[in-house]
Amino acid sequence: MTALTIDRNTPQRSGDNRNFPVKGATTLFAGSMVALSENGFLVPASTLANLKVVGRNERRIVNQGADGDQRADVKAGIFRFENSTGGDAITLVDIGSDCFAVDDQTVARTSNSSARPVAGTIFDVDDDGVWVKFS
Repeated sequence: MTALTIDRNTPQRSGDNRNFPVKGATTLFAGSMVALSENGFLVPASTLANLKVVGRNERRIVNQGADGDQRADVKAGIFRFENSTGGDAITLVDIGSDCFAVDDQTVARTSNSSARPVAGTIFDVDDDGVWVKFS
């Protein structure tokens, strides 16, 4: 392409709302942490290291069909999830660090020797859980 010689109408997206195809035979719950599988289909976040966590699922989706038969709306932003326990519990000193998905509602301080995918960045911690930033 060559440089512009006239004005251009450049499309824009806010970046906080996305829509992904859902893996077949999969249920995603509203408010759950979701991830893309290695094949690009949305699944619940879990301890599969090859997942790419993408945000919070907006409504319950039950895909009883094949991969991609259903699609799900996913939101990026800052959301509170459950904190892990014991040595993997996240504290205030962890703010700004990555946290890791344990399941579709829980995050941990460590990757458990690279067994867990990065969930997002720790934004805050309170008595009710961990605020995770998804971008």
